[in-house]
Amino acid sequence: METPFAVIFDMDGVICHTNPHHSLAWKAFLKKYDIEATEEEFIAHMYGKSNSYILKYFLKREVTGDEFNLMEFEKEALFRQLYEPEVVAIEGLLDFIDDLKANGIKTGIATSAPVENLEMILNKLPLADKMQSLLSSADVTHHKPHPEVYIKSAANLGILPENCLVFEDSHSGVTAGKAAGAKVIGVLTTYKKEELPVCTHYIADYRGLTYQHIKSFFEL
Repeated sequence: METPFAVIFDMDGVICHTNPHHSLAWKAFLKKYDIEATEEEFIAHMYGKSNSYILKYFLKREVTGDEFNLMEFEKEALFRQLYEPEVVAIEGLLDFIDDLKANGIKTGIATSAPVENLEMILNKLPLADKMQSLLSSADVTHHKPHPEVYIKSAANLGILPENCLVFEDSHSGVTAGKAAGAKVIGVLTTYKKEELPVCTHYIADYRGLTYQHIKSFFEL
């Protein structure tokens, strides 16, 4: 029987608590350009943002083409070097996904991160064979807050966007999910509830979250 809804996860701050390591990588990268960034700047201009936006903000100019590709690869390679030995799923996530799969729910990952980052996470966590859609920055033309990645994810899953539940931790991610027409659960790993657009529900982690909880959001 076809399942009535699907669940789509962002990656950074939703599958893994990667943002502290992204901060370290950005600080090391920006130091090469004699740029000092505060944690407040990272909160406002790094978490949940695309690399093109981040580079433009901190370098105060457009970074495009080969220059962008080289800078992005350098920074993300730094991140992977820092985080690869420490990859761990957010508490309760793996049990929650197992419960979804036991109930026949289609699942996907939709991240603005480079595909190499997604592959690193999938190499460390038992997720790849449980996902029916895997999308990274390479798969879209428009990054979050544009809804493209969630519209494409829903199409991959064969489910209408309005019948998808998205897990997001950032303003741009929540905005993208809502713009696609999906219901959004705010994951409070990076921002407080009041710092995000209004979501269907909010969680600190996945402990105790079940298929039955998710099902209830589509019965409201």
